[in-house]
Amino acid sequence: MSADPRPLVEIWTDGGCKPNPGPGGWAAILRFGEHERELSGGEPETTNNRMELTAAIMALETLKKPCQVALHTDSEYVKNGISRWIHGWVRANWRNSAKEPVKNLDLWQRLLAAAKPHQVEWRWVRGHAGDPMNERADRLATAARDAAAG
Repeated sequence: MSADPRPLVEIWTDGGCKPNPGPGGWAAILRFGEHERELSGGEPETTNNRMELTAAIMALETLKKPCQVALHTDSEYVKNGISRWIHGWVRANWRNSAKEPVKNLDLWQRLLAAAKPHQVEWRWVRGHAGDPMNERADRLATAARDAAAG
């Protein structure tokens, strides 16, 4: 990524629900050099996958100019969806391999648009395995979920 003149932003995202579906929260931590920004939010009725997607979308939509991005997610759904499956979905008019409509279509389309101006490297990290930034994003998402639950 280093030959690219665009600034490098590292992002860690997380999202979840309890129960699933149910109240959910999402969070993102953005780091650019010495600067950090935390984002989070929640919804009273949603799913884990929607919250994971929302975290990545909100982080990317926050960037004001094209960047190199290393986006860390513990969601294989998000990482595989955006880096492997989405191209086939688009070619198949947003149908999956079973010829059914893609779930969370609104968020996949928004994520695709949010990622477009950037050079994004999608990095999967194992959740709850001691990665300090993933754990921090998890705590923020949990707090947002608890607030959304009322």
